[in-house]
Amino acid sequence: VQLQASGGGLVQAGESLRLSCEASGSFSSVDSMAWYRRGPGKQRELVATVTSAGFTNYAESVKGRFTISRDNAKNTVYLQMKSLKPEDTGVYFCNADLKRHGSDWYDSYWGQGTQVTVSS
Repeated sequence: VQLQASGGGLVQAGESLRLSCEASGSFSSVDSMAWYRRGPGKQRELVATVTSAGFTNYAESVKGRFTISRDNAKNTVYLQMKSLKPEDTGVYFCNADLKRHGSDWYDSYWGQGTQVTVSS
């Protein structure tokens, strides 16, 4: 099982970016998917989550600017980021709870991280 994140880059404050993360490999079901980030010198923090039913939750710092969504047919989660600020700079990680074939429970998997840098 692998999570492959993409879409990071260097932008100026006020601009937008869209991150993608696709789950691939052998699994039977995907539950919640999420994006986390780790800013320079900071702890990793939760940015947004989306359940299999499409319910979403956001960190206060990104509400109204970021939108998380998913395409269940593609096992992919997206993070649309608008009005980016320098404090949004960091490595963004995707996370997904996946049930492998033959398993009765979900395990948590992480993507490799993608760098987002917002210049002022």
